[in-house]
Amino acid sequence: MSGHSKWSTIKRKKAAVDAKRGKVFTRILREVTVAARIGGGDADANPRLRAAVQDAKANNVPTEKVERAIKKGTGELGGDGMEEVTYEGYGPGGVAVLVETMTDNRNRTVSEVRHLFSKHGGNLGENGCVGYLFDKRGYLQVDAEAMDEEDFMELAVELEVEDFETGNGAYEIFTAPERFDGVRQSLEEREVPVVAGEVAMIPTTWADVSDDQLATNMRFVEALEELDDVQSVWANIDTSGVEEADDA
Repeated sequence: MSGHSKWSTIKRKKAAVDAKRGKVFTRILREVTVAARIGGGDADANPRLRAAVQDAKANNVPTEKVERAIKKGTGELGGDGMEEVTYEGYGPGGVAVLVETMTDNRNRTVSEVRHLFSKHGGNLGENGCVGYLFDKRGYLQVDAEAMDEEDFMELAVELEVEDFETGNGAYEIFTAPERFDGVRQSLEEREVPVVAGEVAMIPTTWADVSDDQLATNMRFVEALEELDDVQSVWANIDTSGVEEADDA
């Protein structure tokens, strides 16, 4: 176990922001559409679509909206015109930031993203400038009340996951991206409650910033996430100090 408590903190903060904004449906349905366009509309044969549909169910997205998003992606309702574009740059204090978007207008999206980088004291960089500081990994969080810690650790070893964590009141599993769907299915077959799951860009190093820079970066990330075209924002901000203060 290599210790991912900082990631756990960011996950909780991101979830709270998503719930407050009410942007969850839009984000999920866009992912459903793009997944269907890339890999087809059969969820059984398309792991990315299957994960998106599961995410939709977990967030109570109406079935008819999901079905429409799939048809939109497969072209049954006309072309969706959406494409995935990732932007990279630096936030205040040298924080590495990845911004994943789905857009039908690159010029509009890059203009909006660049404006927020400048407004919050950051810099939008070239592709590859910070991407090497993140690893793409499957992330699954298990309900810590569903089993004791020893049973969870035995399960994680049995599933041969890359890494797992038991701190901060949560059980967390990290997998290779291509194993994410299989591990999630294995947990469901064992009736182990999965609280959250996604393929994420997880920092390999963390930026230690001042209190002022931390607050500015958190506002910056929230502002980026509020853009209509933004799906996810990943940043290597060390928020462990905030977590300790919140828990005090």
